[in-house]
Amino acid sequence: MTVSRDEIRAVLDRYLAAHPGRGEDVAPLTDVLAGDHDLASRSTFPLHVTCSAAAINDAGQVLMIHHRALQRWLLPGGHVEPEDRSLYGAALRELEEETGIPWQHAVSPPAHDVVPLDVDVHEIPANPAKGEPQHLHADFRFAFWVKDTAVSIQVEEVSAFAWRDRSELPTARLVEMAGTI
Repeated sequence: MTVSRDEIRAVLDRYLAAHPGRGEDVAPLTDVLAGDHDLASRSTFPLHVTCSAAAINDAGQVLMIHHRALQRWLLPGGHVEPEDRSLYGAALRELEEETGIPWQHAVSPPAHDVVPLDVDVHEIPANPAKGEPQHLHADFRFAFWVKDTAVSIQVEEVSAFAWRDRSELPTARLVEMAGTI
């Protein structure tokens, strides 16, 4: 059973209730939620849902990975898989897959297990090798405190990792939101 449209809508509604000024930022997602596409499927275009983990260590640094395909520093994360039952669970799975940090070592700050730290809609370039057109990811970003900071990267997708200051996160809004934790 994969993440349902109802789950996506419910998590988005909780996010917008906590951050009412962000409606315009997520408008592309809101628009496609009105349709009947499977937004949890990576083959749904022009937009599908992804999940990321803002893993924060005891020093207050955030774990960043260098993504092989996109050649950018990002939060650990990726596509929702058919076995994922929730967006939150998908973020935990991706954290463990890409960094080796067991999901059992990740703890959500209060309320961040039901409300994402951020929801970011961004463009992904076409990938002719995979037959993927240019499209949008609606990335649900959840925050986690991690105690075990031993990292073992998934070399197929990740070329490096670094614990970075929150000010080095990829978007100004994410920097702002991470400052609230």
